Formats: sequence, structure tokens, C-alpha cells
Amino acid sequence: MLGGMVTETLWRDAERCYRVVTARDSRFDGQFIMAVRTTGIYCRPSCPASTPKAQNVRFFPTSAAAQANGFRACRRCLPDAVPGSPDWNVRADLAARAMRLISDGTVEREGVPGLARRLGYSERQLGRVLTAELGAGPLALARAHRAHSARLLIELSELPLTDVAFAAGFSSVRQFNETIREVFATTPSQLRAFAASRRGRQSDVTGTRLSLRLPFRPPFDAPGLLRFFADNAIPGVEEVTSESYARTLRLAHGTGVVRLTPSPDHVRCELMLTDLRDLGSAVSRVRRLLDLDADPAAVTRVLGADPALAPLVAAAPGMRVPGAVDGEELLLRALLDEVPPGEEVPGEWGVTRLFPTAAQVATAGLGETVTGVAAALAEGRLDVHVGREAAELRAELLDYVDPSTADYVVMRVLGAPDVLLCGDPEVRRGAEALEIPPESLGERARAWTPWCSYAGRYLRLALSARPEDGLGDDDLVAVEGRRR
Repeated sequence: MLGGMVTETLWRDAERCYRVVTARDSRFDGQFIMAVRTTGIYCRPSCPASTPKAQNVRFFPTSAAAQANGFRACRRCLPDAVPGSPDWNVRADLAARAMRLISDGTVEREGVPGLARRLGYSERQLGRVLTAELGAGPLALARAHRAHSARLLIELSELPLTDVAFAAGFSSVRQFNETIREVFATTPSQLRAFAASRRGRQSDVTGTRLSLRLPFRPPFDAPGLLRFFADNAIPGVEEVTSESYARTLRLAHGTGVVRLTPSPDHVRCELMLTDLRDLGSAVSRVRRLLDLDADPAAVTRVLGADPALAPLVAAAPGMRVPGAVDGEELLLRALLDEVPPGEEVPGEWGVTRLFPTAAQVATAGLGETVTGVAAALAEGRLDVHVGREAAELRAELLDYVDPSTADYVVMRVLGAPDVLLCGDPEVRRGAEALEIPPESLGERARAWTPWCSYAGRYLRLALSARPEDGLGDDDLVAVEGRRR
């Protein structure tokens, strides 16, 4: 069941934003940007610098909007190195869908015309909506994304700066230098030297191997995600241990391998890429896979108020809904009983091959339904990507799959937070375990909106752990069998 919601535009409420800044509340990092007129700098809400006077600050929805208004990034709080706004997952409007595609590198690869085409709008209309909603047009938003990717490469790799420029998506070294100076008020070489001095040593990251820290809003139920990945892992494509998850990636310019190791305050992301132009896209996809931009406090407020779910919410705080690194792959995985082999890649962290392409699946003779879906994907008649509108994508999927599978794909590919899989047998059995009649789930979901996707995860958890039994966190083993 797809739910709907209306979100509040926080950055437009200056009084509330200023209270957040005064409290230095890190829970709001990434949800809006504070810019200081007297210094020309923009910061995250929790910046440790002295709080400016209220009359000297402005608030923006994105770093790109602050940059477009002449502000540069704070070098103390690094406002671009924060969890992304949960708005891009919660909202389903044009601006949110555009932001998801921009973060995936669509503008760098296809330009603004390609972005507009994927979203189904004219370039002019798209620019008008993004400027009104986000304070900047698609080119400015993509420029901010490139600046962030460039900073990561400057600070974490030993690549020559010329190579960094093109790997980050800039069309020239001059454009790269100008952007870095405008955004960070320093040159690329100075930025690299400053990063090295903060580390106290030179980076040991070379070539195409990078190690990043991916922030999130705590709490974060890492054990639950690792159990989910372990239950669904495809040998060769994925490798799961008690501490980490590794997998291969099929990206726009090449392939990649990633290993993700959760820590108390971040996820360590080790990346091997054949083409560094894919860095921004790879990081964006991994963040969606782990649902790192979620707002667990908001989920807890709603679901924790339900007497049936409250004990589970307390026992497993920070529940995440697993996303997807590739829409095509996720749809095919939902249908396949056996995955045909994909291309081999250089082995790293126990993974050795890619998930097969739709064209490969279409010719593998795996049954009428699978073949039909794979052929539609391969021929472009069905396009499953993060910029799709949820209802429109679901309607297209229903031409090929059942409603439960369509909802499942929408929930994971788009990161839709308000999808309750009422027809899922495990969700229904979990509801029964909590003495919720399965036939009343649709009505019960009204109280869980806009977090029905998370409620579904807790209902599955109820299958294997009854809170009244006094089970600890180590006993809460969720049953997350692969969907067929």
C-alpha cells in the first residue's frame, strides 16, 4: 500500500532554524544550511563556531543555494560532509526526484536536457521549479555536487589535481580551480595540504582505492541491515560478515567494488573504482542502499506511539529500510529464484562478479515472467530509476508483476518511506504475532504514516522476537527471506 504525506519546509521557518542553530543540534545537519552575512560563510546547523546574531543569518535548503548567493563553505564544520536531507526520501515531488538524480551524476553524464527528459519536464519548467523550491537551478545543484566529489578526491587520494578535476565531472581545469576557490575559499593544492596537516600524515590511499566516512543520524540499526543482506546475499556478487557488507557495483563509466563497515558514528566505505568519475554516483547509491539519510527520531516519534510496535521500536532503535544500488537489479532480484552469472571482475573482499544485465537475464531462459520483464528493461520499455514518480512507476510495473512486488520495488528503489506491504505473508504473520488482524493493516497504517515502510520492517521483526519474552538486542534476528 502506497501512502502519501505533506512535508514541512523547515528552511523557510527562520525562527525555528535559528533555535536549532543556537542549540547546535546535529540532528538537523543536512536538513538546511545557515549562511552568515557578515562573514560570507555557510555552515551546518551544528557548527561549533560562535552563534551569529539572528539578524546576520540567512537559511537555505541546499549548499548550492548558498553558493549561488555568494557564500562559501565553512572549513571548520564542512557543511557538505553531513547526512543528506531526509526530504529527498520523504518527498515525492519534482524537486526531490531531481535531487536524487543529480546526486547520482545524471547532469554530468547527460546534461540538463537528460535530467529534464528523465523527469518528464521541459528544461525551463524544471529550472523554474528547482529555483523556487531549492534556491538554485539544476546546473548550480550539479556544481555543488561536483565540488563535494572534488573535495573527497583532493583530500583522500593522491591523484594529480588535473585528474581530480575531470574525475569529479568538471569540463576543464580552469572551471575546477574557480569552483574550488569560490566554494571553499582556497585553492585545490591548499585544500589538499590542509587535509594532510589535519591527518598528521600523508594519505595511504592511492590509485582507485578510496576510504570514506559516511555520516548518518543516530541511532543506526547496523546489525539489522547486515542480517538482511546476509539472508539475501548472492554468492560472488555480495559477501557479508558479522561486521561488514561487500558487493560489486555496475556504474555508468565502469565497475566498482565496495565494502561497508558500520561504526558507532559513521559507516566506513572502502571503494575500488575502475573510473573515478563514478565516485559521486557510487557514494550516492551506497547511501541509499543503507538508508543513511533517514531521520530515525521522526520514525520513533510516530511508530513508538503505537502500543503494539513500541516495544520493538525500543528494542531495535534506528531501524533502516534497505534501498537499492540499481533499480534494474532490484526488480530482477525480486523475481529470480536463481541468478545467472554476470561478468567477472577482479576479486576483492570476497566478491568476484557483477549482477547480470537485463539483456543477459532475458536470454537465460528463466521463465515467461522473468524473460518478459528483463526484455522490457533491456529494450527501454520499462525504466526503473531513482527519479521516477512513485505512482507512475508502480502503474508501469503492474503491467509485468503483481501489486506486492510493484510496491516492494517502489519502496526500495525510490527509498519511499510510506509503503506498507499488506500482501506480504511475513508482514501479515508479524501483525498476527502482535495481535493486529492482518485484514486491518490498511486502516492501521493511517496511524503509521508517513513511516509505513519502517513499520513493515518492525512487523517482520515481530516474527522472531516477542518483546514480552524479554529478548535482548542479540536475540532480535529478523526473518527477511528473499522475495520471490
